[in-house]
Amino acid sequence: MARKLPAKDVAIIGLGWTGSIMAYELADAGLEVVAIERGPWRNTPTDFPPNFAPDELRYRIRHELFLRPEQTTFTFRNKMNQTALPIRTWGAFMPPNGVGGGGVHWNAETWRFLPSDFELRTHLTQRYGAGFLPEDMTIQDWGVTYDEIEPYYDRFEYLCGTSGQAGNIKGKIIDGGNPFEGPRSRPYPTPAQDQPFSHTLFAKAARDLGYKPFPQPSGNLSRPYQNPLGVRLGPCTFCGFCEWFGCGNYSKASPQTTILPALLRKPTFSARDNSEVTRINLDSTGKRATGVTFVDAEGNEWEQPADLVILSAYTIFNVQLLLLSGIGKPYDPVANTGVIGRNFSHQTISSVDSFFEPGKFIFNPFIASGAIGMCIDEFNGDNFDHGPHGFVGGAYMGQVQTNGRPIETTPVPPGTPRWGAAWKKAVKENYLSALKPGTGVHGSMYSYRDVYMDLDPTYKDRFGRPLARITMDFHDNEIKQNAFLTDKFAEIFQAMGAKQVVKHYRKGPYDVTQYQTTHLCGGAVMGTDRNTSAINRYLQCWDVPNLFVTGASGFPQNAGYNPTGTLAALAFWAANAVRTHYLKNPGQLINA
Repeated sequence: MARKLPAKDVAIIGLGWTGSIMAYELADAGLEVVAIERGPWRNTPTDFPPNFAPDELRYRIRHELFLRPEQTTFTFRNKMNQTALPIRTWGAFMPPNGVGGGGVHWNAETWRFLPSDFELRTHLTQRYGAGFLPEDMTIQDWGVTYDEIEPYYDRFEYLCGTSGQAGNIKGKIIDGGNPFEGPRSRPYPTPAQDQPFSHTLFAKAARDLGYKPFPQPSGNLSRPYQNPLGVRLGPCTFCGFCEWFGCGNYSKASPQTTILPALLRKPTFSARDNSEVTRINLDSTGKRATGVTFVDAEGNEWEQPADLVILSAYTIFNVQLLLLSGIGKPYDPVANTGVIGRNFSHQTISSVDSFFEPGKFIFNPFIASGAIGMCIDEFNGDNFDHGPHGFVGGAYMGQVQTNGRPIETTPVPPGTPRWGAAWKKAVKENYLSALKPGTGVHGSMYSYRDVYMDLDPTYKDRFGRPLARITMDFHDNEIKQNAFLTDKFAEIFQAMGAKQVVKHYRKGPYDVTQYQTTHLCGGAVMGTDRNTSAINRYLQCWDVPNLFVTGASGFPQNAGYNPTGTLAALAFWAANAVRTHYLKNPGQLINA
């Protein structure tokens, strides 16, 4: 039987980006806040010292910072008529684990979604007609607009010290930035990072082809910076150990380097690590959360009462915990009813390998950071006319090679033996003159009726709870999208002077063993209609008003960008709604 702890005003499940933001904002409002994190505590100077953290074998190959499949896993299948099987080794995505969540290991690519992304179904229907969209595509508007959350994008960028070149300030297009971005209220807090040779060469070729390249917005800082909370960050040293790694230089924005130092000074905040929340507790009506139950590292079960519960875990765990707790109606893809598990999505990613003449082109790929690169946005979202092409959606594309680490950076042309003297010779000849990995098409994945999450009927976790089951496959729209974009992308490398360009298209079926991104989205989506959304525009649960659900699980579909900037902006947006409206009058913020 669970032992009951003293009640708190707020219980937060997960202490990554959104959990840290919500915790800071609510503790700042004077509330007693406890955050409960499944994984270990992670501290910058002790966990990621510069002389220890850049260990490719430990972090990239052996996945030190991620959840272990033996701790818990998910089952996967492509189609509803298949039997799902447990994932034994992470492949297509990497579930984070520990304080800081995915904000520890991310590349720090800090994008804003396009204004049209937030009103996607309305926008596409008005431009192309409802008949242009696939019949089984379930995309929907978010219930919030770009203009409404722009101030919260700004807050996150200034929290992180994001480095970039603005392309649109209050409607004025700025040369050198992204001309397709939504209007921003002010410039980035720090200038864009200096770009290595391959990135500048890509930008020149893109300009020659008529595109408008711009530096990728980066949470790897170009300058020393002190954020509004008084936390100091240093400039990036271009070590090439960002994605999959923590940063010991305090130069990559993460919860540890931006907000946790200020949060830990709040006297009303506390945290429990190595503690897994097993359910959200409800009262007898099922309409009010009374707190959470969690199990600590010793296997002891505890009940943490709270007046307000914030669910801020990774996408899959948000959805799974809602299902396990009996909150919201589970999605049924056959009847097309229910909301929990609906509109699940990932990303449509592809790459191009380019081989240049050795000796003439020396790119030094090891001089890199996680979010460095020159990009184009002409083919993102609905920035181009999709009518002649027969698909919707798009991608940002860029030369964003982020590392030259020795184990995984072994570029060789097609036809090279996979081992032996000839392979070694080819690696030596091409290491400095080939562009691989990281060069890519970062595409959207829209939502479909038969792509969803539910609870597996067979497999259970160590607590006897059903595992989350993923049913996912690519659809013709995404395959067409990716083929078109990959061809356009390859043209730029041909214009750069590559002697050989190898295209790696994204093809079906969806392969759970092949890494894409960790950007799983949806399953507990936001909206204005409770029949098609789990949470309202303020991320408040329709069925349990004192429960808010943050993170990418709220995205109705995935755009052609990295999600972190948007999920963080929405967390600030939701925190403002709690502080400004909910605390004054607890209850449903929207009647629907």
